[in-house]
Amino acid sequence: MCSFAFICGQIVFSFALAATAAGLDPTSVIAFDLDRLDAAGLQGPPDGRRALDYEFCIPRGQGPRDQVAAIDPSAHFYPGSCGRSGCGPDQVLVLGNTHQPGYRAILLTLAALPFVTRIAEAVFE
Repeated sequence: MCSFAFICGQIVFSFALAATAAGLDPTSVIAFDLDRLDAAGLQGPPDGRRALDYEFCIPRGQGPRDQVAAIDPSAHFYPGSCGRSGCGPDQVLVLGNTHQPGYRAILLTLAALPFVTRIAEAVFE
């Protein structure tokens, strides 16, 4: 029997494949190197592996928010913050992380959304 996470991962992966087949290059929207992450979505030395946090802006409104939430279970929405991405007053900051099943397909699917123009690594101070 398939797990819920596996089924969701397959659905997200299908969206990423469709975007690639349509001639879109979602990797150009991702502003960090996906190859530095392992299969679990972690990076860093063996004794200090950690997830990569990322951020991007989406238009205000329930439609874009619902689309992102359906793709990325780690997504948190911050309508009052511009983040380092510099979200404007008509946008909402979204934060997520790579420590989740299917993180690569999730990022590629987010990057293929027409309203996502850049996904950057989130740096916390």
